[in-house]
Amino acid sequence: MMNAQPRDPIGTAQDREFNFSTRDFDRVRALIYQRAGIHLHEGKQAMVYSRLSRRLRDTQHQSFDSYLQWLEQTSGDTAQREWQEFVNCLTTNLTAFFREDHHFHTFAEWLKAHGTGKSIRIWCCAASTGEEPYSIAMTVAETLGLHASVKIMASDIDTNVLQTASRGVYNVDSRGLSPARLRMFFLKGKGGNEGQIRVKPELARMIEFKPFNLMQTHWSMGEPFDVIFCRNVMIYFDHATQRKVLERMHGVMRPHGLLFVGHSENFTDARDLFKLRGKTVYDKV
Repeated sequence: MMNAQPRDPIGTAQDREFNFSTRDFDRVRALIYQRAGIHLHEGKQAMVYSRLSRRLRDTQHQSFDSYLQWLEQTSGDTAQREWQEFVNCLTTNLTAFFREDHHFHTFAEWLKAHGTGKSIRIWCCAASTGEEPYSIAMTVAETLGLHASVKIMASDIDTNVLQTASRGVYNVDSRGLSPARLRMFFLKGKGGNEGQIRVKPELARMIEFKPFNLMQTHWSMGEPFDVIFCRNVMIYFDHATQRKVLERMHGVMRPHGLLFVGHSENFTDARDLFKLRGKTVYDKV
């Protein structure tokens, strides 16, 4: 009996709109690793094909080989814009208000102990569409008041999601928001905007949104941060990249600063930098 041929995860070449070879996939993997530190696994061919096909259509290329060659050889503003689109396509943005809510209880307790009588700087370095930084701001407002001396820098490598985040407009049934928080921190849309909510200006002004690539060599961040939220980011990095990012974070934090990471991330092998404080919460050493 003959063995069946391995199934192509994205169909046969005849089924595809664009030619997409193993060599093309390996080039994409190398480029996104260089640009964003993202380590794409072998099983991501279908995802890469689906997401980057849109860029081929928009740039009128007939194959991945042609698109990737153009991307690597083009210079100037056009290249800069397309590199950003390339990165935007290959980042994953899964978020919700008060996701992993045990972190916000820990954060509120920390604010009660450290947040009175001094300025606090917080960095949310994977802001995505904004639910996380607004959850941080709501926790600050509930603990210290809306006029607390707290500044939140919210960054992401994906410029498209940052535009959504800065608008602060969401569906009224967004997951993670209690009726009390909806009343306190959001304006309800009327007429053509019914079913939508907008973050109130007094909450939004705590937050500054800006694009930031964790692979940047030089981190000019201003005053050190008291708290960093870097949740569900490191899972896309290999060990060497994780270590490099943790070292840089360590360098921009105040002594005994607090680091929140994702539920599946574990940095106990970086004990010289961060000490485990609680469930996926670390203190700067």
